[in-house]
Amino acid sequence: MREKTDRPIPQRPTASIRRELAALGRLPRKRLGQHFLADAQIARRIVDLAALQPMDRAVEIGPGLGALSDLLVERVGALWLVEVDSDLAERLRSRYAASPHVHVVEADALVVDFAALLGPGAPAVVVANLPYNVATPVLAALLRQSECFARMVLMLQREVVQRLVASPGSKAYAALSVLTQYAAHVRPALRVGPEAFVPRPKVESEVAIVEPYRQPPVAVSDPKLFRRLIKTVFTQRRKQLSNSMRALCADAAALLLGAGIEPARRPETLSLGEFATLSNALAEKEAVAKPAGQQTTDRQTTDPNPR
Repeated sequence: MREKTDRPIPQRPTASIRRELAALGRLPRKRLGQHFLADAQIARRIVDLAALQPMDRAVEIGPGLGALSDLLVERVGALWLVEVDSDLAERLRSRYAASPHVHVVEADALVVDFAALLGPGAPAVVVANLPYNVATPVLAALLRQSECFARMVLMLQREVVQRLVASPGSKAYAALSVLTQYAAHVRPALRVGPEAFVPRPKVESEVAIVEPYRQPPVAVSDPKLFRRLIKTVFTQRRKQLSNSMRALCADAAALLLGAGIEPARRPETLSLGEFATLSNALAEKEAVAKPAGQQTTDRQTTDPNPR
C-alpha cells in the first residue's frame, strides 16, 4: 500500500517538455497523435476524477512523458503503463525502475489482451490522455473487454465526447452514440483547452468518465447482429430505414412495422430501446428462416461480450 501524498506536482511547461523530447532526440510524432499534457493542475484533476484507492489496480494508455503517471504511481497498488512509442517506453522503464508495482508495457492498446495482462484480481481503472487519431477505436477495444475495467477516465476530443452522450435527433447522434450507450454510462467531467498541451491541438478536449455496464440497459438477443444493424443503418443515415436496412432484410418495411417503427424514419431518430427492439425482431426473423441445425451452431458461436 502506498501512502497518498500532496507533494507539489512537477511542473512541465512548454519549454520543459520540449527539452525532455530533445534529450530523446526527437519531436512529437504526428502519426501517433502525440499531444503531451503540460498543465500540472489539469493532470491532478484528471487523476482525482478516477477516485482511486490505495489497493486499486490502474492502467494508463499512452503515458508519454509521465504527467499522469507521476500521480498514479503514488495512488495505486499496481499500475500498468501501455505505451506504443519505444523511445518513451524505455524512458518510462528508467523513470519508474525503483517502483516494482509499475509495469511498463510496450504495445499498441488496440491489440492488448487486458485479461491476460492484468491476470486475476479486481477490475482495473483506466486513466488516459488518448491520442485523437485512435481515441474512438481504443475506446471500442476497451469496451469489448469491459469485464476487465471498473471505470475509465479518458481525455478525448470534445467532439467525440459530445457524440458519446448525444441524444436521438441531435446532429451528434451516431453509431458511436448508440453502441457506447449500450455498453456504458458516460459522463462528461472536465473541459480542457488547447493551451494545456504541447504541441497545442487545434481542437478542445474533454475528460469523460466511462463506467461499463455489467448488465446492458436494454435486452438484446444477438449482440453481434445488434452491432451490425447499427453500423449498417448509420452508414446511410440520411436514408429512410426501409431503404438503409435492405442489406439486412429484403422486406425491411414489414419488419419495421412489426417492430412498431415507422419505415420512413431515419436512423438518427431511433432511441437505444427502439434499436434493441428492431434488432431482436431481425434476430427472430433470421432464426425462423434458418434450418434448425444452423440455429444451434449460431447460438454456440455468438459473441458473449455485447460490446
